[in-house]
Amino acid sequence: MTSLSKENCCDSSDSQSYFLQIAKKRYSVRKYAEKIVEDEKINTIIEAGICSPTAANIQPYRILVIRTSEGITKLSKGAETYGASSAFIICANIKEAWKRPFDGKITSDIDASIVTDHMMHAATDLGLGSLWMTYFKADVIRNNFNIPDDYEPVNILLVGYSADKEQSPDRHRKTRKSHDQIIINETF
Repeated sequence: MTSLSKENCCDSSDSQSYFLQIAKKRYSVRKYAEKIVEDEKINTIIEAGICSPTAANIQPYRILVIRTSEGITKLSKGAETYGASSAFIICANIKEAWKRPFDGKITSDIDASIVTDHMMHAATDLGLGSLWMTYFKADVIRNNFNIPDDYEPVNILLVGYSADKEQSPDRHRKTRKSHDQIIINETF
């Protein structure tokens, strides 16, 4: 069995997987250019979300797509939008989600987060910036977008062309805990 070491993380070697390159390239964008994201890119981002796994493949989520200036204005009443031209509100149905039978753990947040993660990385792959948000007024978002009671707004994903300072993919060496602090082999 190979032991994971600090050297395995966050290096820029050419042997890294394409996904790892995308994951390191992505950063939280808090300033967007005034440029509309093309329909094809929006559709690709949505498709990435739809392809994501969910517990027992129940797919208890809905993706609310916000693309108009009116929609962004409504969104801004419950969340900071940083000038993004597009946003997705990922909602989950708690009643519909799979429940682990041993302890009753409901997976709706997990499922919605996997969807958001796939969409966020797809946006990066398409040359777009994104910001995954959980800091928002859920009641305002629910009311402004008529989200049914059965659905909880879990995440907001802002997407657009970045006007922010690009972050180095190598920043993770300095901004992340070391492997020794995170990885536990076999048992606590």
